[in-house]
Amino acid sequence: MSKNILVIQRCAPYGSSLAREGLDYVLTSAAYDQNIQILFLGDGIFQLLKNQDSSDIQLKSHLGAMEVLPLYDIEDLYAVKEDIAERNIQESALGLPIKLISRQDVHSLINKQDHVMGF
Repeated sequence: MSKNILVIQRCAPYGSSLAREGLDYVLTSAAYDQNIQILFLGDGIFQLLKNQDSSDIQLKSHLGAMEVLPLYDIEDLYAVKEDIAERNIQESALGLPIKLISRQDVHSLINKQDHVMGF
């Protein structure tokens, strides 16, 4: 039976393994026909930036890995408007289509889920 799962990505793409572990969880869950949504909060917004160059630290681009999400029918990507504004990021700098929500709407999004995972 398919469950609604919200994965909250709070970490920047590099500096720890949490962002990659979150992505691995998303892809694995989607392979088992779970309804996955992703919410990027705080520094998790940095996972969405275009033109990531991780060659100096010898890692693959995190955004490049996330570009497979539509192949897994993961299309509900959310980000908090205020988090983007606080980091002076323009929406045009994001490499994936996202739905912007306000901080007030986060609680409502969480309440619609069967499970919530944070990374």
